[in-house]
Amino acid sequence: MTESPNPNIVDTDSLTGEMHPIRRVVVALGSNLGERFNALQGAVDALADTPDFFLTGVSPVYETEPVDSPVGSEKFLNAILLADTTLPAARLMERALAVEDAFDRERSELRNAPRTLDVDLIVVGDRRADDDFLQLPHPRAHQRAFVLQPWHDLEPDAVFPDHGPIAELLAELDGSGLTKRDDLVLEVQ
Repeated sequence: MTESPNPNIVDTDSLTGEMHPIRRVVVALGSNLGERFNALQGAVDALADTPDFFLTGVSPVYETEPVDSPVGSEKFLNAILLADTTLPAARLMERALAVEDAFDRERSELRNAPRTLDVDLIVVGDRRADDDFLQLPHPRAHQRAFVLQPWHDLEPDAVFPDHGPIAELLAELDGSGLTKRDDLVLEVQ
């Protein structure tokens, strides 16, 4: 995956003349508490309303078994969004956290605790980050069928940075815990 579909394409701010690269973004959505589908649709709506964030694809919704979650956790609904943006990765992360907060996401010391909404940045162009606030590409997404399968539905030839083609990564995983939910369709307004 390159910095943008065409790294020579940039967006120029008409007021300042500042140039910003257009980056391809992969965002994962998940919910296993409350009105799961409504939370996913709300996240799509909120992200679509984000200035300088242009949704280009929304995957089918999958119902998935919880992975590495506390015993008794309910099933998740998961989806992937593709977008092009000129926003810096840190600003995207701030927006993702704000969207989670808008849906009453409670943060817990317990890893992978149940949540009303999870908005994860998987890939932001070829941006790399490894700190407490932001890790890019997402450090475990290449091992998660609930990320790779919906992404594959949108971009079968996509490549996960540093790990290879998502089709090959997906073939190595057990996808038995995924159920495509054709009755649940996320819409872009």
